[in-house]
Amino acid sequence: MPSTKPRDVQVCPIGTDTTVMRSRSWTRLRFEIEYALSKGTTANSYVIKADKTALFDPPGETFTEIYLQALQQRFDLNSIDYVILGHVNPNRAATLKALLEIAPQITFVCSNPGAINLRGALENPDLQILVMRGEETLDLGKGHNLQFIPTPNPRYPDELCTYDPQTEILYTDKLFGAHICGDQIGDEGWEVFNEDRRYYFDCLMAPHARQIETALDKLSEFPARMYATGHGPIVRYGLIELTKGYRQWCQQQTSLDTTVALLYASAYGNTATLAQAIARGITKAGVAVESINCEFADPEEIRTAVEKAGGFLIGSPTLGGHAPTPIQVALGIVLSTATNNKLAAVFGSFGWSGEAVDLIEGKLKDAGYRFGFESIRVKFKPDDKTLQMCEEAGTDFAQALKKAKKVRLQSVPATTTEQAVGRVVGSLCVLTAKQGDVSSAMLASWVSQASFSPPGLTIAVAKDRAVESLTHSGNKFVLNILKEGNYIGLMKHFLKPFTPGQDRFTGVASQPAENGCAILSDALAYLECAVKSRMEVGDHWLVYATVEQGKVLNNEGITAVHHRKSANHY
Repeated sequence: MPSTKPRDVQVCPIGTDTTVMRSRSWTRLRFEIEYALSKGTTANSYVIKADKTALFDPPGETFTEIYLQALQQRFDLNSIDYVILGHVNPNRAATLKALLEIAPQITFVCSNPGAINLRGALENPDLQILVMRGEETLDLGKGHNLQFIPTPNPRYPDELCTYDPQTEILYTDKLFGAHICGDQIGDEGWEVFNEDRRYYFDCLMAPHARQIETALDKLSEFPARMYATGHGPIVRYGLIELTKGYRQWCQQQTSLDTTVALLYASAYGNTATLAQAIARGITKAGVAVESINCEFADPEEIRTAVEKAGGFLIGSPTLGGHAPTPIQVALGIVLSTATNNKLAAVFGSFGWSGEAVDLIEGKLKDAGYRFGFESIRVKFKPDDKTLQMCEEAGTDFAQALKKAKKVRLQSVPATTTEQAVGRVVGSLCVLTAKQGDVSSAMLASWVSQASFSPPGLTIAVAKDRAVESLTHSGNKFVLNILKEGNYIGLMKHFLKPFTPGQDRFTGVASQPAENGCAILSDALAYLECAVKSRMEVGDHWLVYATVEQGKVLNNEGITAVHHRKSANHY
């Protein structure tokens, strides 16, 4: 059940002269793919009060009122000298405007792209701004001589990290975070956060793996004992392991031999949200994404990415009935660079008419490109179902790129080892899952009982399955066990290809279980399950779940079993 706790601000000292203020939302904050685990989030802000006072990263407008109240209760706002911004987005503007009204003496500290964004967001050309390019320092006194590290990536081109040598705290903004809300400020028992941190990385960092590796190289020069993150628990106890994890996850992306160039621009953040969901679908299918924000990319960067990619996507808002200039430039580069045997796709959010998507689609069709999915047009902000559809579209795009390679792989005779492994049999089941308005299902045969007390089982879920995003810790599902002699219809139904966002249950007799997921009427038995943990195992996730309740629907039937001759495919 969603938490009914009200939003609040948790305040705690974390170092010499240093305080964290965690604005907490116990429920899902926004409809963006990074929040899809629905575990709430924290927007972490920090205060260093030395001879001078610096405030880090005030939260977005969701928290403006409660944050400023908590800040005024503990600090004299007239004594705040600097507001340091790891990144600037329009959502933060309301809080910054309110803060400026109370404390007009503030000087903002940010990167050069951040300064441009800040002036635009606050519609004030006369702001006091210190631009940090990486060599400057800011002395707050008492040993807090701050150093700044620009760590840009396409989603956050203004990203700026800050290091305090006095406390050895590295303020990492978007890096090393997680969207999870709780009372725990630090990461004691850090392993419990692994799944959330990995999901956060996959959503936000994986499409920019090359730039994240560069950022990690820069940050390694600073001896940090703590990562003061923008979201979730502060990283201290798991710092070494998480840093190694980021390196490993980046390497997984940059070593892939198939890549997609994802070109986009975003007027109000909505097209960027779509791009993020599509990128998540592509990367989970084992294809790398080279994400490029065309507003900040030079033509040569776009040309190089498109040339080496197996396919490309173009995302555009509609401004005045047209695509913005950076997208028009990118489209011209694509048409002059990319051979028409590359796979293409188009997407975009719009406010009124959405001509940009039609224009780009038409140009690409005239040039003879094949499309990996039907063009996606979203009016205003995407909702949960739209994001799921985008993720599935991204997965379809990646699978289309991999299809020829997969066919070649399956045409190779199985080795004796693969033949032997293939003799491991499994019961035929259909896993059904639902979270909010999003539902999905898959045929499953890699299922095994794993524990007696509590009764538990494991299921192997391929990373590129649509239902994978609904099998994280805390999620619920129903395992429908199929009946021998009566499974062909259900097996064919759930094996057929579905279009992105298509209802998996149309034409299938079912009823809701107590956990909200679907019980198939023709199943032999069903089990209502709750995911407790999962482990990455090559190209699958191994999900461990406990059984909360179940029922045999046909006492005379026997379980359908899946027999294979090879272990190199299902």
